[in-house]
Amino acid sequence: MEKPVEYSLTWEVTDEMTAKRIGSAGSKILSTPNMVALMEDSALELAKAYLDEGMTTVGAEIHCRHLAPTPVGMKVTATAKLRSIERRKMWFDIEVNDEKGKCGEGSHLRIMVNAKGMSEKAEKKASE
Repeated sequence: MEKPVEYSLTWEVTDEMTAKRIGSAGSKILSTPNMVALMEDSALELAKAYLDEGMTTVGAEIHCRHLAPTPVGMKVTATAKLRSIERRKMWFDIEVNDEKGKCGEGSHLRIMVNAKGMSEKAEKKASE
C-alpha cells in the first residue's frame, strides 16, 4: 500500500482558540498560536505513516503566515503535504483554509526520534 503524501485536519474555532483569550488585542477570531497548532497536528498525523515502531516526530521549525481572520464557530482545515524526507528530517508545506477560503500557509520541519529515548532525555533534564 502506498503511503499518503497529504493529510487534512479540521477544527471548529471555539472561544478558547481566540486571539482575545490569549491576551492579544484581537477579537473573537482564531489566534495565530492555535493556527500553528493545527498546522503542526496535520503534519504530525501525516508523519505517522512513515514511522517505524517505537518512533515519533518532534516539531523543530515552523514558518507561517496568518492571512485572514477566522471567526468563532467556523471550521478551519490545515492540509499538510510532505515535501521531502532527508534521513530523520521531514519537511511539510501546509495550507490553512476556513469556510471562506485560504487563511494561512507555511512550512514545517519535523524530526524523527525514538519515542522512549526522547522521554528518557526529558526526564533526565527535569531531574538535573
